[in-house]
Amino acid sequence: MGSFGDRLKKQREQRSISLDDISVSTKIGTRMLRALEEEKFDQLPGGIFNKGFVRAYARHVGLDEEQTLSDYLAALGEAQQQAAPPQPAPVSRPAAPAERPSASAHDSPERESPAEIPWGLLALGLLLAALIFATWSYYHRERRAETGTAAPPPAAEVTPTEAKSAGATSQIPTAPTDSKSAPTSPIPSTDKPGAESAPVAQAALQGAASRETIPGAFTVLLKGNDTDDECWVLIAVDGQPPVEAILTAPQEKSVQATREVVVKAGNVGALDVFFNGNKLGRLGDYGMVRTLTFHSDGLQAPPPKAVPGAATH
Repeated sequence: MGSFGDRLKKQREQRSISLDDISVSTKIGTRMLRALEEEKFDQLPGGIFNKGFVRAYARHVGLDEEQTLSDYLAALGEAQQQAAPPQPAPVSRPAAPAERPSASAHDSPERESPAEIPWGLLALGLLLAALIFATWSYYHRERRAETGTAAPPPAAEVTPTEAKSAGATSQIPTAPTDSKSAPTSPIPSTDKPGAESAPVAQAALQGAASRETIPGAFTVLLKGNDTDDECWVLIAVDGQPPVEAILTAPQEKSVQATREVVVKAGNVGALDVFFNGNKLGRLGDYGMVRTLTFHSDGLQAPPPKAVPGAATH
């Protein structure tokens, strides 16, 4: 464990705060909080989700959020440098044989040497593909086991007057109804497809019902489209700590934001996505993991992938 994780654990224990206390307040699983303290960053979702976890942890324990986030980024950089695979040695090709002088008609023609296959590069590519697939499968199984054993949190109490003003939208914690596991944290949900959903602001992601409409907000609706195959999603709204859920048809989750919605889907082929009531096209196949970013103008194009070995000018 590095100095970053040691400091987090030491500050938490000095304040007599348990991981369960932080998990109940932030809606972040204890397994991920423990991975953060042990600096096992490969067990976290990554990107904006990890930053949200660090901020929520620091806020609950009473640490400076910006300093804690800066320490996390430094520790992450060191971990990535230590885990970086060694660069493969360039494959040397045999020197071309010197051109033979003109042979007589009785000499047999020289046989051309076959091109050498880069076995080293092929083996490295296969190894990387196997590691990625194994990591995704392990993470998916851990998610199912954790969400299947965790108890659903209580629903927030809403008075009839508040329910009417919020468009009759309430926090609905879903519980497992069959062999498939359900989300461990409640997300604002609409009762019928097409019904007007209440805005989900910063307080909505932490379990409180919204009571007024946000001017200039946009809505993202996630809906399971397969009754036999489930889709795991992790949703972050306007930079707040992410909330996870598992959707199967006809379950759906509707969120509203003013700046940004980031959705990480673990099985995007089993998910239908709507933006402001308009259904988007097919976003991927079954088993594909994809991160979707929405702004007020709609789904954002993914950043271009860097070409390995490309020369920079």
